[in-house]
Amino acid sequence: MKQIKVLCVDDSALIRNVMTEIINSQPDMTVVGTAADPLLARDLIKSLNPDVVTLDVEMPRMDGLEFLEKLMRLRPTPVLMVSSLTERGSEIALRALELGAIDFVTKPKLGVRDGLINYTELIATKIRAASMAKLPAPRLGALAKGASVATEAPIGSPLLSTEKLIIIGASTGGTEAIKEVLQPLPADSPGVLIAQHMPGGFTKSFAQRLDGLCSITVKEAIDGERVLPGYAYLAPGGFHMSLSRSGANYVVRLDQEPPVNRHRPSIDVLFDSAARHAGKNAIGVLLTGMGKDGAEGLLRMRQAGAYTLAQDEASCVVFGMPREAIALGAADEISPLGEMSRRVLARLRTFGARTNRV
Repeated sequence: MKQIKVLCVDDSALIRNVMTEIINSQPDMTVVGTAADPLLARDLIKSLNPDVVTLDVEMPRMDGLEFLEKLMRLRPTPVLMVSSLTERGSEIALRALELGAIDFVTKPKLGVRDGLINYTELIATKIRAASMAKLPAPRLGALAKGASVATEAPIGSPLLSTEKLIIIGASTGGTEAIKEVLQPLPADSPGVLIAQHMPGGFTKSFAQRLDGLCSITVKEAIDGERVLPGYAYLAPGGFHMSLSRSGANYVVRLDQEPPVNRHRPSIDVLFDSAARHAGKNAIGVLLTGMGKDGAEGLLRMRQAGAYTLAQDEASCVVFGMPREAIALGAADEISPLGEMSRRVLARLRTFGARTNRV
């Protein structure tokens, strides 16, 4: 079995020791080195050539974001960020994903050692995903509210409808993928519901970040609120989000039932509810991510009459969930990420007859 070589970078000796213990307990990975700051890490990356780097955010001599930016520019390497669960920490983690980090884990506020040990399975899963990931190009620029992206300008077609919906699921690599799908949507887009695997405390910042970049309004979902055209609703971390009906209106439902496919929010939960309550009025989109969450739900959406799309392998950071969906026959269409918005909008303009299935 090939060993995943990991370099741990953190100014805390306790964190370095615990991360080493966690990683070395796995049969398929090993810590090849540790560093207390980015300057030491720079030399170790050159000599050890790790498959994955775990990187603390706040460190002496050079902060994690500055180091990440330099690393992705000069020697692209899969990076798993280690972030504190604070408002500032969530902003930094999201910025790190924009710069090219694959994912992040959060440090517990109390009982750091025991807390991290409890995260053993999660940390190991994220390291495995990072080791298989395609490195995305860093996104260094920010766009103003309502601005268009260069390749996909918002299209002002008459899409306004309270019946049509766009339902999106994503995991590893999904924050940037979701941004690329949402930015071209016009202000009169149908309502959008999104399940992104992300811990509590981060989804509010992520929604606010998207809202500043998109023509539609993006917000963290609230239980019981009506789904409106021109709005995108992001499932809060730690909550399942589902679609329901109240009379003629769609409404959002949130709950904290047990995780599904080890996730809460689960994409399958959202997709299943869309199959039940929206049927042929929905478009389902499954984006990059490790595992299989969302694959069976996308199939049920398709069986209920929804039009379904899966991201293609070449544009995925991790081609796990889309691969599972395609294998099940859940996707009407397989699309590159850069084409996804255009294809969704094209489908909305011709809502009705189904095209040939893949």
